[in-house]
Amino acid sequence: MSKIRITKQFNFETGHALYGYDGKCRNVHGHSYKLNVTVIGEPITDQSDVKFGMVIDFGDLKKIVKSEIVDKFDHATVFNKNTPHIELAQELKNRDHHVILVDYQPTSENMIIDFAEKIKNHLPGHIQLHSLKLQETESSFAEWYASDQIG
Repeated sequence: MSKIRITKQFNFETGHALYGYDGKCRNVHGHSYKLNVTVIGEPITDQSDVKFGMVIDFGDLKKIVKSEIVDKFDHATVFNKNTPHIELAQELKNRDHHVILVDYQPTSENMIIDFAEKIKNHLPGHIQLHSLKLQETESSFAEWYASDQIG
Protein backbone atom coordinates (compact mmCIF):
# COMPACT_ATOMS: atom_id res chain seq x y z
CA MET A 1 0.00 0.00 0.00
CA SER A 2 1.16 3.54 -0.74
CA LYS A 3 2.14 6.02 1.94
CA ILE A 4 0.33 9.33 1.49
CA ARG A 5 1.05 12.71 3.07
CA ILE A 6 -1.87 14.86 4.20
CA THR A 7 -1.40 18.56 5.01
CA LYS A 8 -3.69 21.00 6.79
CA GLN A 9 -2.95 24.69 7.35
CA PHE A 10 -3.85 26.63 10.49
CA ASN A 11 -3.70 30.36 11.26
CA PHE A 12 -3.33 32.07 14.61
CA GLU A 13 -2.15 35.36 16.09
CA THR A 14 0.49 35.28 18.81
CA GLY A 15 2.67 37.85 20.52
CA HIS A 16 6.09 37.27 22.00
CA ALA A 17 9.36 38.90 23.02
CA LEU A 18 12.90 37.59 22.73
CA TYR A 19 14.75 38.47 25.90
CA GLY A 20 18.43 39.29 25.34
CA TYR A 21 18.05 39.58 21.57
CA ASP A 22 20.10 42.34 19.91
CA GLY A 23 17.37 43.59 17.58
CA LYS A 24 13.79 44.84 17.54
CA CYS A 25 12.37 41.43 18.46
CA ARG A 26 13.44 41.99 22.05
CA ASN A 27 10.31 44.17 22.23
CA VAL A 28 6.86 42.64 22.63
CA HIS A 29 5.36 42.19 19.17
CA GLY A 30 3.12 39.77 17.34
CA HIS A 31 2.79 37.66 14.22
CA SER A 32 0.03 36.20 12.09
CA TYR A 33 1.38 32.65 12.12
CA LYS A 34 0.59 30.02 9.52
CA LEU A 35 1.21 26.44 10.60
CA ASN A 36 1.25 23.66 8.00
CA VAL A 37 0.90 20.21 9.58
CA THR A 38 1.78 17.22 7.38
CA VAL A 39 1.14 13.66 8.50
CA ILE A 40 1.92 10.43 6.65
CA GLY A 41 0.21 7.08 6.58
CA GLU A 42 -1.64 4.58 4.44
CA PRO A 43 -5.25 5.18 3.37
CA ILE A 44 -7.76 3.00 5.24
CA THR A 45 -8.62 -0.03 3.11
CA ASP A 46 -11.55 -1.39 5.13
CA GLN A 47 -14.60 -0.57 3.00
CA SER A 48 -16.88 -0.81 6.03
CA ASP A 49 -14.95 1.98 7.80
CA VAL A 50 -16.60 5.39 7.42
CA LYS A 51 -13.08 6.81 6.88
CA PHE A 52 -12.43 4.38 4.00
CA GLY A 53 -9.81 5.80 1.62
CA MET A 54 -8.53 8.41 4.10
CA VAL A 55 -5.14 8.55 5.79
CA ILE A 56 -6.80 10.64 8.50
CA ASP A 57 -9.96 12.68 8.40
CA PHE A 58 -8.99 16.36 8.02
CA GLY A 59 -11.53 17.06 10.78
CA ASP A 60 -9.73 14.70 13.16
CA LEU A 61 -6.39 16.34 12.41
CA LYS A 62 -8.01 19.74 12.92
CA LYS A 63 -9.30 18.72 16.37
CA ILE A 64 -5.81 17.69 17.48
CA VAL A 65 -4.02 20.80 16.23
CA LYS A 66 -6.71 23.20 17.41
CA SER A 67 -6.81 21.76 20.92
CA GLU A 68 -3.03 21.44 21.33
CA ILE A 69 -1.79 24.54 19.47
CA VAL A 70 -4.27 26.99 17.96
CA ASP A 71 -6.73 27.30 20.86
CA LYS A 72 -3.85 27.71 23.31
CA PHE A 73 -1.59 30.07 21.35
CA ASP A 74 -4.11 32.19 19.45
CA HIS A 75 -4.16 35.75 20.82
CA ALA A 76 -1.73 34.81 23.58
CA THR A 77 1.58 36.42 24.46
CA VAL A 78 4.45 33.96 24.92
CA PHE A 79 7.40 34.62 27.21
CA ASN A 80 10.35 32.54 28.36
CA LYS A 81 9.54 31.93 32.02
CA ASN A 82 13.22 32.32 32.95
CA THR A 83 13.59 35.94 31.85
CA PRO A 84 12.85 39.33 33.41
CA HIS A 85 9.76 39.43 31.16
CA ILE A 86 8.15 37.44 33.96
CA GLU A 87 7.18 40.72 35.67
CA LEU A 88 5.52 41.97 32.49
CA ALA A 89 3.83 38.60 32.06
CA GLN A 90 2.39 38.76 35.57
CA GLU A 91 1.13 42.31 35.01
CA LEU A 92 -0.58 41.22 31.78
CA LYS A 93 -2.13 38.22 33.54
CA ASN A 94 -3.40 40.52 36.30
CA ARG A 95 -5.16 42.49 33.56
CA ASP A 96 -6.82 39.32 32.18
CA HIS A 97 -4.49 38.89 29.21
CA HIS A 98 -3.74 35.39 27.93
CA VAL A 99 -0.06 34.72 28.70
CA ILE A 100 1.88 31.51 28.09
CA LEU A 101 5.16 30.92 29.93
CA VAL A 102 7.45 28.42 28.23
CA ASP A 103 10.79 26.78 29.09
CA TYR A 104 12.47 28.16 25.96
CA GLN A 105 13.18 31.34 24.03
CA PRO A 106 9.94 31.71 22.00
CA THR A 107 11.52 31.78 18.55
CA SER A 108 9.83 30.08 15.59
CA GLU A 109 12.51 27.39 15.80
CA ASN A 110 11.76 26.52 19.42
CA MET A 111 8.01 26.89 19.04
CA ILE A 112 7.95 24.41 16.16
CA ILE A 113 9.86 21.83 18.24
CA ASP A 114 7.30 22.28 21.03
CA PHE A 115 4.40 22.01 18.55
CA ALA A 116 5.82 18.82 17.02
CA GLU A 117 5.92 17.10 20.43
CA LYS A 118 2.39 18.22 21.30
CA ILE A 119 0.96 16.99 17.98
CA LYS A 120 2.90 13.68 17.91
CA ASN A 121 1.54 12.76 21.34
CA HIS A 122 -2.06 12.93 20.09
CA LEU A 123 -1.91 11.26 16.66
CA PRO A 124 -3.44 7.80 16.17
CA GLY A 125 -0.85 5.00 16.21
CA HIS A 126 -1.00 4.35 12.46
CA ILE A 127 -0.28 8.02 11.59
CA GLN A 128 3.13 9.70 11.90
CA LEU A 129 3.93 13.39 11.94
CA HIS A 130 5.92 14.01 8.78
CA SER A 131 6.66 17.74 8.94
CA LEU A 132 5.65 21.14 10.23
CA LYS A 133 6.13 24.55 8.68
CA LEU A 134 5.65 27.58 10.92
CA GLN A 135 5.49 30.79 8.92
CA GLU A 136 6.12 33.87 11.05
CA THR A 137 6.01 36.48 8.28
CA GLU A 138 5.39 36.45 4.54
CA SER A 139 9.06 35.66 3.91
CA SER A 140 10.27 33.90 7.08
CA PHE A 141 9.49 30.42 8.37
CA ALA A 142 10.89 27.44 10.27
CA GLU A 143 10.48 23.82 9.20
CA TRP A 144 10.57 20.58 11.22
CA TYR A 145 10.92 17.17 9.54
CA ALA A 146 10.64 13.84 11.35
CA SER A 147 13.38 12.46 9.10
CA ASP A 148 15.80 15.10 10.44
CA GLN A 149 15.21 13.95 14.04
CA ILE A 150 16.64 10.46 13.52
CA GLY A 151 20.21 9.95 14.54
